[in-house]
Order: sequence, then C-alpha cells, then structure tokens
Amino acid sequence: MSKKALWAGLALAAGTLAVATTAVLLAAPRAGSSDEGGSMSSGTWSIEPADWKPERAAAGPMVQLTLRGRSTHGHWNSTMPITLGELRGLGAEQMKGAAGEASFQIVRDAGTISCTGSFRDGTGAGHFTFAGNPDYLAALRAMGYRTPDSGELFSLAMHDVSRAFIKELSDLGYPRLALDDLVSFRIHGVSAEMVRDLQALGYRHPEPDGLVSLRIHGATPEFVRELKELGYDPPPALDDLVSMRIHGVSGEMVRDLQQLGYGQVAVDDLVSMRIHGATPEFVRDLKQLGYEHVAVDDLVSMKIHGVSPDFVRRANERSGHRLPVDDLVSMRIHGQD
Repeated sequence: MSKKALWAGLALAAGTLAVATTAVLLAAPRAGSSDEGGSMSSGTWSIEPADWKPERAAAGPMVQLTLRGRSTHGHWNSTMPITLGELRGLGAEQMKGAAGEASFQIVRDAGTISCTGSFRDGTGAGHFTFAGNPDYLAALRAMGYRTPDSGELFSLAMHDVSRAFIKELSDLGYPRLALDDLVSFRIHGVSAEMVRDLQALGYRHPEPDGLVSLRIHGATPEFVRELKELGYDPPPALDDLVSMRIHGVSGEMVRDLQQLGYGQVAVDDLVSMRIHGATPEFVRDLKQLGYEHVAVDDLVSMKIHGVSPDFVRRANERSGHRLPVDDLVSMRIHGQD
C-alpha cells in the first residue's frame, strides 16, 4: 500500500471516532489469557487535535491518540488523551505543517511504543511497534506477579502503570492488585493521592471497584470534605456518596436546605428529593405560600403528584384558606386542577 493510500485510510478511520476521555480495548486479550508471539507488538496510530481541556491539560497541550491492531482475539483499538510532551521527538511545529514525516516514542516504565508516519495540518497517522521493558517484567515478578502476557503488558504501558505507582498503592494497603485493577485505576484517574485523602477522611480500605466508581461519578475527597463541613461526620458510606453524585446531590443543595431549616437531611432523602425535583427553590416557593418546614416525604409526594406552587395558590384561593398538604396531594391524585 502506498503511503498516500495508508494516510487516507487512517485519516478516514480517525475521523469516525468520537472523542474519548478513556481508553477502550476491543477484543484485546483478557487478564490471565495466553497470547504468545507478540500479537500486540505492532499496529497503526492516528493523532487528532484535542479541543477540550481534561484535568491533565495543566501538564501541557493535549492531543487525542488512537492505536489500532489485531491480536489472536480479534481487532482492538485504544483511544486516549495524551500530552504532547509525552510524545518524545514530536514537536508542535511538525504537527502544524502542510505535510511531513514524523517519528516519536511514548516511553513508559512497562515498555516503549515507537511510532513512524506523517502529519498534515495537525492530524497524523502511521505505524507503531511496541517493545516491553525487561527490567519492568523482572520487577513485577519480584513483587509476586506472574509474567503478564503481551496484551496485558501493552495495556500496562499504554496507561502508564509504573513500578512507582504500584509501590505507592502497596504502601497504602493495596499490595498485588490485579493487573486489570491497576489499568482501570489509571484509566479512570484513581491516584495514590486520592486513596490517601479518602483514608484520612475515615475510609480505611475502600474496595478497588468502589474507588473506580467514586472517580467515575465525581465523588471526590473534596466533596466528602464539603459534606463533613455541613455536619455529615462521619461522612456517608461510599455507595451513598456515589448515589448522591449520580443523582446530582451537591454541597450547595445541602447548604440551601439547611438555610431553609432542614438541618441534616438523611442521604436517602436527599437523593429522593433530587430524583423527584423537590429542590430548595420548591421549598422556598412553598414557604412564601405559608407552608413552613414541610416534611421531606411530603415534599417528594407533592412533586410526584404534580402539586406545584401555582396549584397550591389556586386551590387555596378557591377554598378561602390554606389547605393541608395531604388534601392538596389528594386533589391532584383525583385529577383536580
């Protein structure tokens, strides 16, 4: 295949990919599988500009890197953001040119990905080869790990699971984590600093899956500290933290409710209020209509059955007095408008 044809095919494939913030391996070897012969040792790469700013953007300009290949288990691809500084030998000027050859390396503790190809107007494509680091493999064995297969070693390198990262986690009480867990930590941004902060906040030894779930849903140590400042001490269980973030319970919501007289609402009630739209604004509207400190269950029931502030106002005007909440809910259940 000519270089021009290769370029066109790779550029077209790259254009069909959605921007991703985490890497995905399709049909790659699973942990514990046998994959002899270096089937993950070569493939194709493409790079596109990254016009968004993830957390790591502070480390420098970002690009979107995609690697593709075949293994004995089928086709795979991996897409991830990466700083330009991690692409050794590649400068911004090479990417911006009208067209030009390029070669660069992604050097990780687990191994090195060597890339050759070309760029045109900020977008590049070409081929890569991967070579594992024998010292890294020896260190894994010394730490009690079996020798990873080629697919696992490639993932460990791609996501920069270094010996230092493994040791930090071991020192925090996570010795010999499964290789899949280590890769998942790196993909989702579970760091030793995050684990250390959670332990300081009272979470002695969260399960690896729980740590990933916290990170995915944004239940950060900062969120826990905010809740502690609002009186949730000890802080909620990890599952409750995740549920709060999934449903949009924020420190601001809790603070607003406290200012409206709701001291320390139970986590389940906060989640229920958020799910059904019983917001602090709804509470304020009811307060202006004379309904002081309506019970949380009643607030949720009113929202479920469509008892809006406008409905309350009309119903009270028709009756000539302030109706109890139960009557308002009953009226809506029976179709009164």
